[in-house]
Amino acid sequence: MSKIQNVRGTYDLYGEAKRKAKKVIAAGSEVVEKYGFEEIETPIFEFTEVFSRNLGDTSDIVTKEMYCFQDRGGESLTLRPEGTAGVVRSFISEGMQQNLPVKLYYAGPMFRYERPQKGRQRQFTQFGVELLGVETPQADIEVISMAYEFVEKLGLMGTVTVEINSLGDQESRDAYRTKLVAYLKEHYDELSEDSKTRLEKNPLRVLDSKEECDKKVVENAPLYKDSLNEASTAFFNQVLTGLDKLGIKYRVNNRLVRGLDYYSHTVFELVTDKLGAQGTVLAGGRYDGLVEQMGGGKVSGIGWACGVERLSMLLEADVSLPRPIALIPVTEDVNLAALEIAYRLRKAGLRVEQSYGGNMKKRLMKANKVNASHAVIVGPDELSEGKVTIKNLDSGEQKTVDLNTIEKEIN
Repeated sequence: MSKIQNVRGTYDLYGEAKRKAKKVIAAGSEVVEKYGFEEIETPIFEFTEVFSRNLGDTSDIVTKEMYCFQDRGGESLTLRPEGTAGVVRSFISEGMQQNLPVKLYYAGPMFRYERPQKGRQRQFTQFGVELLGVETPQADIEVISMAYEFVEKLGLMGTVTVEINSLGDQESRDAYRTKLVAYLKEHYDELSEDSKTRLEKNPLRVLDSKEECDKKVVENAPLYKDSLNEASTAFFNQVLTGLDKLGIKYRVNNRLVRGLDYYSHTVFELVTDKLGAQGTVLAGGRYDGLVEQMGGGKVSGIGWACGVERLSMLLEADVSLPRPIALIPVTEDVNLAALEIAYRLRKAGLRVEQSYGGNMKKRLMKANKVNASHAVIVGPDELSEGKVTIKNLDSGEQKTVDLNTIEKEIN
């Protein structure tokens, strides 16, 4: 029999890594709920067209990375590769348009068939937010400030940089597309095969290519800012002014684009050099055309998402659990009484490690191994008098106390 192991690109998340991931999600939830966002949980799989129609048929996600399968009824289903399309599908199918604006956040597993690398796996956890129904720059400012506060709360602001750019409205995008296509056709033979295909269907994707040959061509490509019309320039300037007003530091990156078709106007990323070449830990932007594209009417949208595991890798300090209390019954006949005491202490909010066997020396060694702060020693003689012994495992001091005062003595 061959060795049983996990599938390539997946992993078991436990111990310190799991505690750090939980910290990222808890910090994100705490921050975004202050802004009025409410949690949503969409299905892990959707009809394939939810993603294929809206992520664009030239995106790497659709052409290379989606996990698609047919169910027994012959329907094509796909494990969700990202969060926005599923949330917008829910926004439409659940009739949320009647209560704009709608503020939603999510946390859960996503699936992409790509080459596993540091902080990027085929199953990964994503935390994200979506704000639907606000056309003005105030939404962009609020969503970016929320991302900034989230990263600040994790103590990471010194290790990441906010980069921002504008893709403008449709008129600006059309003007830029014309310039870009003309430039790329002059360098057609230098492009990768994927980018040659993108040139015909969505040339903006060439700017987002990770192929070295494409990067060299893109270095001298026209800049987006030179194609922004007056309205798009004014919109972007209002976003930057708002960020300045809030004291949020950023860097305008004229080469920044997002890899999906539905983005417009503001796009942004939080990047770091701590994770090698793949340095983006949070990314997002405005997607004013997506809801209409999915059949839900003209509703603006903006959001961002982060890879939880990638972000948690930047947390340097160990995210420890509270130190436990070790409960040690001296003899078997006091086991039930010890269980009752443990139950009471847990209801009082304390973390309790029950000792199940071994002599006193081994049980105290186990208590030290789990980094317990105190040991509650339950002996038959003391118990008959309504007492137990509490030992401070840091100082070594111990004393006999009344059963009713255990919590007070420990605190």
